[in-house]
Amino acid sequence: MKLADCAEPSGLARRHVRETIEDLAAPERVDDAVLVASELVSNAVRHTVGGPDCMSVEVYRNVAVLRVHDAGRDVSRVRASFTEATLDEPTDSGLGLLLVGKLADRWWARPTAIGKEVVAVVPLDAGGLPERDVLPYIPAVRPALAAELHQLDRRHGEFDGRESTEL
Repeated sequence: MKLADCAEPSGLARRHVRETIEDLAAPERVDDAVLVASELVSNAVRHTVGGPDCMSVEVYRNVAVLRVHDAGRDVSRVRASFTEATLDEPTDSGLGLLLVGKLADRWWARPTAIGKEVVAVVPLDAGGLPERDVLPYIPAVRPALAAELHQLDRRHGEFDGRESTEL
């Protein structure tokens, strides 16, 4: 889903996540995934010059993988914000990544050719997943979201016609 130049990217992200997984997940896990997406997009809005470029929701068996891409390049700053935050004494950057860390089974940030991508893995089951079971469901090699932006049809705002859970 393209988020660049969107007036309300967090709201759009929340709706997209809910619509994508609401029939596939326990209701509390849908709410968790919606909150994780909202926090990831809000962080990109707050901490990068251009805000988020795009996001995707991918479903692999019983996990949802949320990916948010932005043009910021400093992946170390993302981790530093997370390690500095606590529920007792939040930093200026708030509690966003702390919430992501609590609600997602796993999350990470990685550089891309034109910025960075923050990825969160949220189980769709109410009971969650044992850690060892999370990563086998996610393809080891996947093109970065940023590369898919270049496939956007600017006239219609859609990808190149492929059928998928990514918009």
